[in-house]
Amino acid sequence: MNSKRILIALTLALIVSGLCTWLVSRKLTATPTVQKHPEVMYAAPSRALQAGEVLKAEDMEVVAWPGNDPLEGAFSQTAEAIGREVLFPLAKGQPILDSDLSAAGSGTGLASKIPDGMRAIALRSDEVVGVAGFLVPGSHLDVLVTYHSEISPEPVTATVLQNTVVLAAGHQLEPDPTGKTADVTVVTLLLTPEQAERAVLASTQGAIHFVLRNGADTSRSGDTPMMLSQLTGQAPAAAHIVPRPAAPATAAAPRQHEIETILGGTGDTQPTGTPNGGARP
Repeated sequence: MNSKRILIALTLALIVSGLCTWLVSRKLTATPTVQKHPEVMYAAPSRALQAGEVLKAEDMEVVAWPGNDPLEGAFSQTAEAIGREVLFPLAKGQPILDSDLSAAGSGTGLASKIPDGMRAIALRSDEVVGVAGFLVPGSHLDVLVTYHSEISPEPVTATVLQNTVVLAAGHQLEPDPTGKTADVTVVTLLLTPEQAERAVLASTQGAIHFVLRNGADTSRSGDTPMMLSQLTGQAPAAAHIVPRPAAPATAAAPRQHEIETILGGTGDTQPTGTPNGGARP
């Protein structure tokens, strides 16, 4: 009897074990269901476009894009991008993004490259210090001015702008595709309104110089101007300072003294205005 019960228990255990093994293997080998997203259509160039070109209907086409990877700022219709200027080179079939184009209604040319709240100003330099022929649109530079101060007889050089971006070098709005550079003395800088005021003021005070810097370098140098005496190691020339006149001396008020006067044999003391050293009657 006991043998029969043991046999039944073993049989049930084998059945349960086999069933569990089958369920686990089925779950592991089952192909996961991939949720499919419908494709989306985006506007893209029908040919390679260069920076500065104005989009026309014949320059664009509509391409399919995976729906599970939507593009922010893309155009679903070509009409939305017509008339706007291309800011960066675009490859054929590459979906056009809003950031690739000039702002709607901003026009073309240099004005289209000026972001909201910024200004473009052209500055002329007598000499591009150490970087002649290497300034191109997109370069980063510092602006220095050498001037004579009213309070010092020696010339002073000061940095008035740091890490500014070149919008145009001469009449060149885009870097040459072949890497060719040109000697320029006029550059157009992208500045804030406050920086533009500093640049205009500096240009009226003396000679402007441009100093090229690494675009990845965001450090700032000190604002202390350099004087000629610091180059020669001499003591700086004394500034012309008008001494403040000394305050006029104020005469001391006479001290009051008491004089004792004898009247009719009675001693009365009366104050008088006799100054120090006055004689007793």
